Parts: sequence; C-alpha cells; structure tokens
Amino acid sequence: MTNIKLDDFKNSIKGKRAAVIGVGISNVPLIRWLYKLGAEVTAFDRLEEDDPSILKTRSDFDKDGIKINWSLGRDYLDLLMKSHYEYVFKTPKMRYTNPELIAARNNGSVLTTEMELFMNLCPAKIFAVTGSDGKTTTTTLVSELLKASGYNVYIGGNIGTPLLDQVEKITEDDMVVLELSSFQLLDCVTSADVAIVTNVTPNHLDFHTDYDEYISAKTNIFKYQSPTGRVVLNSACDITYKMKDLARGSVSYFALSESVAKRSGQTELKTCAYLDEDGYLTLEGPEGALKLINEKDILIPGRHNVENYLAAALATSGYVSQEAFEGVARTFKGVAHRIEFIRELDGVKYYNSSIDTSPNRTINTMNALKSRGQKGVLICGGADKKCDYTGLGDAILNVCDRIIIYGTNAEFVKNILANESNGRQYELLEIENGENEVYEFQKTKQAVEDKLNKALNMARSMAKDGEIVILSSIGTSYDHFRHFEHRGDLFRDLVNALD
Repeated sequence: MTNIKLDDFKNSIKGKRAAVIGVGISNVPLIRWLYKLGAEVTAFDRLEEDDPSILKTRSDFDKDGIKINWSLGRDYLDLLMKSHYEYVFKTPKMRYTNPELIAARNNGSVLTTEMELFMNLCPAKIFAVTGSDGKTTTTTLVSELLKASGYNVYIGGNIGTPLLDQVEKITEDDMVVLELSSFQLLDCVTSADVAIVTNVTPNHLDFHTDYDEYISAKTNIFKYQSPTGRVVLNSACDITYKMKDLARGSVSYFALSESVAKRSGQTELKTCAYLDEDGYLTLEGPEGALKLINEKDILIPGRHNVENYLAAALATSGYVSQEAFEGVARTFKGVAHRIEFIRELDGVKYYNSSIDTSPNRTINTMNALKSRGQKGVLICGGADKKCDYTGLGDAILNVCDRIIIYGTNAEFVKNILANESNGRQYELLEIENGENEVYEFQKTKQAVEDKLNKALNMARSMAKDGEIVILSSIGTSYDHFRHFEHRGDLFRDLVNALD
C-alpha cells in the first residue's frame, strides 16, 4: 500500500532548504536521506572544523558525493538567523525556546526532529517506551516478544539504528519499537500507538527547567493518541499512575503486587499485570487471569526486570502468545551495560552496569545483586544530574563494603554512604579527578583510561574468591566519556585484558 504521508513529504522537501542542527548519530543518516530526496541541506554544529568527528563525517560525505553546506564553531547558529530554511531539524537536546529557533519559526520555518518526523511518516504500528529507569530493557523485551511471534520488527530511538532513512521499506504489517527520552519527547505532539511509561523519578534536572517539565515531557508519549491507542502505566509509581487522567485510549497497569496493580478506583475489568502470591507473572483482564511464567524461570535477575516483563506483557497483549513470552523470558540474556556479566577471573565475577546513570538505577542494580546473595567491590562515579541520592548508601552497603569512586559526583556518594551506613563498616577509596580530563581530548585521553584501569586493578586486589566487581556509575558519563556505552565498552575491554 502506498504511504501517502511519505509521498507528500517527498514532494514538499524536494528543492527546499533544510537546516539540520547537530551532526550526531541520528542526524547523519537524516542528512543523507534529505540530500537523496533533493533538499538543499545545511549542517549546523558547535564543533569546530578541525574536530575529528566533523572531519570524518565530511570525508564520508565527500566520498559518497554528498554536497551540503556547513555552519560550524561557536557561532554556528548565526547563519540560522540570517537565512531562511523551510525545514529546521533540531537536535533533541536543544530546546524550542532557543532564540534562534524562535526566530526561525517566526520566519516561517517548520521546526521538527528526526524522530518526530519518523513517527508521523511511519505506516507501521509504533510501540514506544519512556521512563526514568528500565527503558532499554523494556524496549528490547517488547521487540524480542514481537519477533518471537513472527513480526518483522524495527527498533530505534535511543537504541538500535536511526529509522527515518528506512521508512520507505517499512510496511503497515511491520512493528516498530522505540525507546524515547525526555529530550526527544519535550514539545513532541506525536504519540505512539502503544506507549509504556516505566516509572518517573527525578532525572535530567540539569536540562529541564524543573521536575514538572520533565514529567510533562514523558506524558507526550501517549497524550496525543487516538481513542484506539493503548498506554501502559506503572501503578506503583504515584506520578505515572496519575498520568491515567491524560489518556485518551485504553489504560492498563502493572506492579509487582496485585493489590497495587488494582489500585483504589480500578475495577476487576481493568487490564493489569502483577506478580501473584505463587511468584507467577500474571496478566489479568475482562476474560480472567493468565499465569505467564514463574519469576524464578526468568533468566535475567532482579525484581525490576520482573516489572519490565510485566510492562512488556501488557503492551504486547493480543500480539504475542504465551509460548513466545515463555521462550523469551527463559532465554533473553539482557542488554549490554545492564548488570552485564563480562568474565570470571580468579574466582571473581566482573560486571558492567555503566547504564546506571542515576542513583535510582544503581539502587535497582544493588537490589538485584542482593536478591542473588552477591557481595563484593563497587567501582562508581560519574557526573551528577541533580538527582535524589536517598537510599543509595543503604543499597550499596547491602552488597559492597569496598567502594572505589572515580567521578565528579564523588562528594554526593561519600555523603550518602556516611549518612546511611548505620554503623556498618566500609572501605572507600577515591581516585582524584584531573581538571578537564576527557577521553575525547587527545592530551587527556590516556589519563582517563589510566584512572579507570587503576580503579579496576584496585578492585581486583580487594575482591575475594566468590565475590564480584561491578561498575555501577551513579551518574552520567559526560565528566570523562562520550556516553555510557563508551564508558562501559572501555571497562569491558580493560576487564578482558586482565591476566
């Protein structure tokens, strides 16, 4: 079937001037695609002309015969004020309140993003996941469940690959699964067909004006659904539970407890998912209750992962068989950087949980390790996002009584450990942060690697036979690394290099 929306866009963009702000992972394919459609593209980026990533991108474009205009460096947005562009594609971390974007809108430009345009043009059903924690695992689970049921699945957003340049081959019989951040959802007026909000806790308050704006951004994932839309909400989180009042489509709820999944005001006819008293993940609706699988048979550990499965079960209900659900639950090994087992050496198991970019994520990781009776050494530290650290010290000391800190949020971590130790003894070592030590800077690259390697070797010397060493950062990677994957990949390489 012809994708009328896509055909209309192709006709409208041909010969038009398009500004793409930010030459990153998703916008490079966007530039290529717009150029192929006949647009006159200008790429805007704060990086200077001699930046290695810019040089490589320009070289790749030249090799492929892609001729575009560039506006780079500190004043890169000046050109946006001086010239008119029919379309302006902003990077997710740029606010629409930016003066240059306001000027462009007032000058008649259409302002959008790569992701919002994709969601508008996509002919397939879109499942999307947002939340403060559990997004990537839940997104991957939804994708794996749909694949196991025979669907052709595209996965994107914060994970997978950019999808806009693939929209021409996506059909209405396919399924699309997206992980969406508050950055991508802020001011977005296009919602997914099936939306999951895993939970909401204070996060990214270094970007959002306040917590209310952060919460509001999350609701955009479902707020503009049609009445046939579906939203899955965490009933155990007061903030997500209250989001039901904004939903236009059907609402279903998940929680570990049956009573919480069926909170006051809900009837037995409401669709919900919970862990029953016998430990079975249970899906309940108007036709009765269905026991899906016992939690002990799920391969990946942790009650937070049980919650992820419950959310995925509700989202895919009617599309996925119980047999497919059981098969995925018994075999899915989890996602990289999320309590990722690397190797065992001298009786010590090493784990990478670089995704733990907030205190709440590390708390979940520690709780999962505690549930398996594991003890050992923690390597932590990252950049703070103005988060609440309450409960972090207690969670860490339930698992790790030896802590090595390397990151700019060290004082927050040290303070919460001291406040919540309650007499428990622990050993804490801090590796001093050098000024502006960033892996991307050639002059400090080796220092960053050396200090992470130093932390690893200190942890190795402190760990005992039968214990663990885990990287769980409690903060973003931006104090030293490009992103959490970069931090986790380096840690994995260093662990694998141990002999």
